[in-house]
Amino acid sequence: MKTDYTPKGLIRRIQNTKSEEHFAACKKKWDTLAKPLDGLGAFEELVARIGGIQHTAVPSIQKRTLLIFLSDNGIVEEGVSQCGFEVTHSVAEAMSRRNSTACVMAEKAGIPVCPVDIGIIGTKLPNIRDFRIREGSRNFAKEPAMTMEETLLAIRAGAITAEGLAKEGNKLLLLGEMGIGNTSTSTAVGCAILGLDPAEVMGRGAGLSDTKFNHKCSVIRDALRQYHFLQETGPAPSEEEILRILKILGGYDIAGMVGAILMAAVQHIPVVLDGLITLTAALVAAKLCPKVKNILIPSHHPREPLGQRILEELGLHAVIHGQMALGEGTGAILLVPMLDVCMEYYNNGTRFDGLGIEAYQRFDEE
Repeated sequence: MKTDYTPKGLIRRIQNTKSEEHFAACKKKWDTLAKPLDGLGAFEELVARIGGIQHTAVPSIQKRTLLIFLSDNGIVEEGVSQCGFEVTHSVAEAMSRRNSTACVMAEKAGIPVCPVDIGIIGTKLPNIRDFRIREGSRNFAKEPAMTMEETLLAIRAGAITAEGLAKEGNKLLLLGEMGIGNTSTSTAVGCAILGLDPAEVMGRGAGLSDTKFNHKCSVIRDALRQYHFLQETGPAPSEEEILRILKILGGYDIAGMVGAILMAAVQHIPVVLDGLITLTAALVAAKLCPKVKNILIPSHHPREPLGQRILEELGLHAVIHGQMALGEGTGAILLVPMLDVCMEYYNNGTRFDGLGIEAYQRFDEE
């Protein structure tokens, strides 16, 4: 039977995304290690969450990959960014040589990188997977960024890529992206879904002057108004409306990450998120299928106010507060070495019985 990679087809395959039994087993094991109860704080919770997602009391993240989606965005034509389309291709060239920022950091952290061209403008590059839908999305200030067919193709590309990584034995998926203009697409999509005015939540992206910032805000607000998305109250968007928002205001990179997240949920693989753009993809995926929230692991507290609002909406908490806004999955990379250290202690740390002392006991509060 032919695999159905549409959102509906993927959602039908998503079962229990968190095993409470294995989560509890991981928490119980932490309490047997010779340390104060909850001494590693949020990291004990993270390791237990990974066990719950993977349905095991012996979670592993040794086999992991950073999946980076690269695409250009037509909204750049409106002057919303400091630089132009050519920068996306330049960074993609660096990734093809494995000497971009993310690639250098990932190599040190022991994380293979899988860059995917899902919509770059310009010549295709070696060492980058080719799932290019089109050379850049359209300018959503003038017309929808993507057709529905293209949106579904991008979701399919992300799902197929994540499925392939799962078949290779990957137990952890990190998400990253690169594409000039994608803070604009993310802001537009996030505001449309959450019913927010961009002026309240928009960040400076790669660094904008006050004039550029105000212009970018106006461009996004005008588009939200044009497509009747600028509303602060009303019913939650339906699945069809979420896809329509993604189609009109999003980009191939965001849609690709949505597909990757949905497939990761199918495969019981935790997904480590980076900044605003990956958070926006996570928001879309979670609105399509709420069970997806269980597999999402935010890496760092985003600098952009909208990213913070998305974390609140998803009920997630990041452990790194580094004022980062680099992209490419760099925040996700930084979380992994800390998880590696905690996993090593979880698996090989000395237990209370090994020291011949009595373990700490948990007591219910009266």
